[in-house]
Amino acid sequence: MAISRTKLAAGLGVAGLLTAVIGTVLVFVGPLIVDEQIVKNVQINPNSGLPYTMWKDLPVPFFMSVYFFEVLNSNEILQGEKPLVRQKGPYVYREFRQKDNITFHDNNTVSYREYRQYHFFRNMSIGDETDKVVIPNMLVLGVAVMMEDLPYAMKLVLSTAFKTFKEEPFLSLSVGELMWGYNDPLVDFLNKHFPGMLPFKGKFGLFADFNNSNTGLFTVHTGVDNISKVHMVDSWNGLKKVNYWNSEQCNKINGTAGQMWPPFMTPETTLPFYSPDVCRSMELVYERPGEILGIPTYRFVAPKTMFANGSVYPPNEGFCPCRESGIQNVSSCRFNSPVFISHPHFYNADPVLLQTVDGLNPNEEEHGLFIDIHPKTGIPMNCSIRLQLSLYIKKVSGISETGKISPVVMPMIWFAERGYIDGPVLDTFYNNLVLLPSIMDCVQYVFIALGGLMLTAAVFLGIRNKVRQASVCCSVLQSRPLGPHGPGSAKNEMCEFSPNCLQSLLYPCQCQPRRCPIEIKGYFVKVYIW
Repeated sequence: MAISRTKLAAGLGVAGLLTAVIGTVLVFVGPLIVDEQIVKNVQINPNSGLPYTMWKDLPVPFFMSVYFFEVLNSNEILQGEKPLVRQKGPYVYREFRQKDNITFHDNNTVSYREYRQYHFFRNMSIGDETDKVVIPNMLVLGVAVMMEDLPYAMKLVLSTAFKTFKEEPFLSLSVGELMWGYNDPLVDFLNKHFPGMLPFKGKFGLFADFNNSNTGLFTVHTGVDNISKVHMVDSWNGLKKVNYWNSEQCNKINGTAGQMWPPFMTPETTLPFYSPDVCRSMELVYERPGEILGIPTYRFVAPKTMFANGSVYPPNEGFCPCRESGIQNVSSCRFNSPVFISHPHFYNADPVLLQTVDGLNPNEEEHGLFIDIHPKTGIPMNCSIRLQLSLYIKKVSGISETGKISPVVMPMIWFAERGYIDGPVLDTFYNNLVLLPSIMDCVQYVFIALGGLMLTAAVFLGIRNKVRQASVCCSVLQSRPLGPHGPGSAKNEMCEFSPNCLQSLLYPCQCQPRRCPIEIKGYFVKVYIW
């Protein structure tokens, strides 16, 4: 019986040691295995299966919500009074994106064009595309500012042309016409008789160039040679920088194309990206951690300096000429039209702008720009990119259509592009990048705990077995005759076992009498363990 207990203790000891070692190894090796899988999944590799398919054809639903600033006092504005506007929207469009013309290069980059289509979603909108909206006529008030420095006679000719083609300073058109274009008699005349004079052909609309179009030829790094460069833009339309702005820094093409970023982020990470729609690179900064359906995220937001003017934030001096801080002049990349971009309702802009227009109510919840991103993979889980387009209008002498308009940056429209991961894509993401690593974390600590329990049990059994053997040793001594006194004599008392019996499982147990005759001194019985 003692031998079987001994073997059981030895077996438990060996098994416990191995289990604890495996658990300890997993503590160090497990995260490396997870990181290696992340690297494989975020690289742009046509042989990676599902990850490549998801990069090529984004399965994430994107929506563009459009809000118009309807003008309520157009006649009073022409008399020099403050504009009064009312937000009208949202008019929601489902956005479909697909990469095409994909070409991989030997330097571990890939080129592609991303095409986008917009489909109106009536059930998510407040009205139909047939709803009428009154906004400033860019072809009149915008062109008037552009031609302000022309000779007075030329401006009179321009004003006559406006009257001839019945161009009004304010338009009442449907949402669909304002978005995707309307037939304008002056535009048709100029394109017919002076081809090339205008930078566009056909219908004129705020988003006429967006639908069924692409964002240009992007060349980005695949991350195969360096995962920290994955998705980073190498060039756009063959350019390493643009020439719209007045400084080297402002003209740089930095960051990604704005859909994914390199993995393994920290709170010190920023999110740089290049946007062809605003003709510049932008950068978001970390705000706080979060969680979406059990998936850990980092929230990145636009810094207050994003659209600050050069006097408030000197690095933005290259985007000038500037007006109030918080709005950026993009005329240099929009055919010199006096167009400005900003956050909606002039959020985070100079308060002076709010004093020039009534009807605005900026707040962070509705008008702030943010991206919630999974820091381990660099994949956005939820995002909302919100921007506003405004038109600078004023009285221009010689062009009577401008009336007595006081100089004002007039909000026209703002839009929010938002997307989020849900459905089967979210389930796959959660299982592969959250659930499985969590299970691995649990398994490694279960192994360590189980190994510790088995080692403890082995030690306990070994000690118990040794104590049992020591008891047997002393019993044998007590039953042996001890010289002339013999068993049972007054001097033949119980012997006690040495503490050495508990100190080692490898040496024999030695018993010595507590008070024994001289004849038995030195007598001991050896009971071996193995």
